[in-house]
Amino acid sequence: VAMKKALILGALTLLAIVSPCGGGDIVEILEVAVFPKSPVTLGIPNTFICLVDNIFPPVIHITYFCNDRLVPEGIAETTFYPKSDHSFLKFSYLTFVPSTEDFYDCKVEHWGLEEPLLKHWEPELPTPNSELTETVVCALGLALGLMGVVIGTILIIQVLHFRGTSIHHRTSCVIT
Repeated sequence: VAMKKALILGALTLLAIVSPCGGGDIVEILEVAVFPKSPVTLGIPNTFICLVDNIFPPVIHITYFCNDRLVPEGIAETTFYPKSDHSFLKFSYLTFVPSTEDFYDCKVEHWGLEEPLLKHWEPELPTPNSELTETVVCALGLALGLMGVVIGTILIIQVLHFRGTSIHHRTSCVIT
């Protein structure tokens, strides 16, 4: 089995070197990106995606860790997708339920790497408003509303009083 794998790897490498596009078109830098499939909401199942790009030859090992512990199940992978530069692309998926305490790592091993690549990911959750903030905003809104009612009432009374006074003065002036 080991000999068969070595022969396949050798054949793929030779194919890349003598291809019509030449070996110079082959991208040698492996790229890894990690992200959730959907926006993260605590307690709601989601899918953690590990995208590995520029793979050549198409032999790779992807493992997941949650809080530095190996995750042995809930993983699915695509086949290798060929690209025009003779490299390959692969997706790996991990089903998970987000929580504030958890963090995840995607470890990618490939014989072309000096050491495995480890991509770290933690859920980025919006910080919820505290009850104190909500209470302060509500109290300020209520105070401004009440102040508006009081000022409005005072202005209405003054206008009515002013109009009543000016009508009273006119009638007394007409008598003269």
